[in-house]
Amino acid sequence: MTERPNPSPPRQSAHQRLNEVLSDAHAPLDPGRWLRLLVEQGCDQLPLPGSGQTLDRWRALARVAEVDLSLVKLYEGHTDALAILAELQAPVPPANSRWAVWCAEPPDHRVQITPQPDGTAVLQGVKAWCSGAAAVTHALVSGWNPAGEACLAAVAMDQDGVQVTDAGWHAVGMRASASVDVVFRDARCALVGKPGAYVHRPGFLHGGAGIAACWYGGLLHIAQTLHRALPRHSADPHRLAHLGAIDVALAQARAVLRETAAEIDAHPRQPCALACARARLAVEAAASVVLERAARALGAGPLCRDADFAQVMADLPVFIRQSHAERDQAAHGQAVLNDGGRPWAL
Repeated sequence: MTERPNPSPPRQSAHQRLNEVLSDAHAPLDPGRWLRLLVEQGCDQLPLPGSGQTLDRWRALARVAEVDLSLVKLYEGHTDALAILAELQAPVPPANSRWAVWCAEPPDHRVQITPQPDGTAVLQGVKAWCSGAAAVTHALVSGWNPAGEACLAAVAMDQDGVQVTDAGWHAVGMRASASVDVVFRDARCALVGKPGAYVHRPGFLHGGAGIAACWYGGLLHIAQTLHRALPRHSADPHRLAHLGAIDVALAQARAVLRETAAEIDAHPRQPCALACARARLAVEAAASVVLERAARALGAGPLCRDADFAQVMADLPVFIRQSHAERDQAAHGQAVLNDGGRPWAL
């Protein structure tokens, strides 16, 4: 009779590994080096959106954001790329590769994607807003084919046809994300999905809601700084009022994020457009409260003498401008109007 082997010890969860690795992270840090470390430690293997564990995915994003917003900008891009590749049934990426998603489409920076007879394609043009360009090994890049159709391509960065510049990024906030211009000169690439598949898949909006989880992590960093600064039994009442308002704003945003994650998991093949837009707008609204209240409560001291706090207060307003402000609110309002029914019933 064959002896049964001893059961192996339970594998450490991705969230546990993430917390363990990040326990050694202290600002200021190099986002590119830390992205590489997180990938090598398997901390990028998150549940896919709509897998039944969307909230766990977002908790990981928020946890990285608590440490550093420029780092989570790269980490979210990498994990989003993995989710896109899986959803569009692309080949499995190479082990320990580090990915970005560069799909901003400013009208003066349109990249051409030209299919080749051998089934590959080439990229030509300048792509703007390429976060972490000097730190990644591969990128998913949006562009346009000769028929004028929107396409997505996977490109390896280590080739002569790719030039990472130092142009296009002069921000103080999110400076370390290094969102520079990248020049493609007949760079070899592989098409990912059919034309239009990138924006028409359900995960497009699911991933956009995941960005709000990153913003929320930045808010936690700010709120915890204020919380630590207040003595428990003799705090100034005005500071306490600011802390109370921040707590309510965070609780409201957290509730919307949890509700949205549950809706995505319940309807993984649907875009859940109303819920995803609501999540982004709710966290943005909370950010307005937290940024103003924390600065008023703490005054100039931490903004001038605490480099870590000053950095997150500079980073978050830049990061959150991935939202389109009143345009997003107006689009959401129109969607609510079109939806009909009773959207606010308790």
